[in-house]
Amino acid sequence: MSKSILLIEDDSRLCELLNEFLFRNNYKVSYFEKPSDAFVKLRNNYFDIIILDVMLPEMNGFEVLKKIRKDYRTPVIMLTARGELNDKILGLELGADDYLPKPFEPRELLARIQSVLRRSESKADENQIIEINDLVIDTGQRIALFNNQDMELTSSEYEILLYFALNNGKVLSRDEIMHNTKGIPWVSFDRSVDVLVSRLRSKFKKRDNKKRQIIKTIHSVGYMFYLPK
Repeated sequence: MSKSILLIEDDSRLCELLNEFLFRNNYKVSYFEKPSDAFVKLRNNYFDIIILDVMLPEMNGFEVLKKIRKDYRTPVIMLTARGELNDKILGLELGADDYLPKPFEPRELLARIQSVLRRSESKADENQIIEINDLVIDTGQRIALFNNQDMELTSSEYEILLYFALNNGKVLSRDEIMHNTKGIPWVSFDRSVDVLVSRLRSKFKKRDNKKRQIIKTIHSVGYMFYLPK
């Protein structure tokens, strides 16, 4: 069964090219140049993944992403002509799952789509309930509760939290975290792990009346997640 993609991009030629290429690779694409039209479609249809350009009419891609994350956990890959590190960091902070600068080869986008979908649909730990202190992770539904409150995680945040929970009390390098959650090596100028960890910390802090330091920074190494069992 083909996967469905919502493409929000104001370059009509690029939309047509990607639609044709992805169709040949067994994906069904619905594409829109205006975010308002895309939201109408999104409200009434299910999509496996969203591809979102940063430069758009009506509102920019970051504003669109904010609106998406209020109601949907659908994986999002952001596209931009600028390719600036600050844009990537902002996109990840707002809940994007991956980021691809223009220009790009359609095959690279396809690889990113496949990678994000593999991560979001992983069946390795299907229907397992992980309970550590006040944290409950339901791997079948891919949700996490802390103090009985939904943590409202994006797919990338969920993957890192699950990896932390499975390695409770262990010191993990950034390279280990990247390799085991995204399947790619970490490089020194890539702050994506730090951004996602910062988001997780904020979500724990918001729900933790005990004010615990659940994710500790290990200088020059990485992080340690710890909740007593």
